[in-house]
Amino acid sequence: MTGGGDGPEAGCTPERGSFAVDVRDGRVGRVMGRVGAYVRLRPPGGGPVWDCPPESVRPAPPGAVLRARVTEINREGQLPR
Repeated sequence: MTGGGDGPEAGCTPERGSFAVDVRDGRVGRVMGRVGAYVRLRPPGGGPVWDCPPESVRPAPPGAVLRARVTEINREGQLPR
């Protein structure tokens, strides 16, 4: 995560492509970027993107990152139906 100022958002901007946790409900998502004041997260393996206030985003712990990567790899390996 990168910092960028002295305000309440300082240190709360996750790197694009990293995994983060939405502490409001515990969901893990890949950081897709920012839209306005919000961080956009996408569930591992795909799905609808959701917006999260930066103060509610934390870096995902190593175990959550591993599970998320396995989910993405499994999704990529599925054959078309």
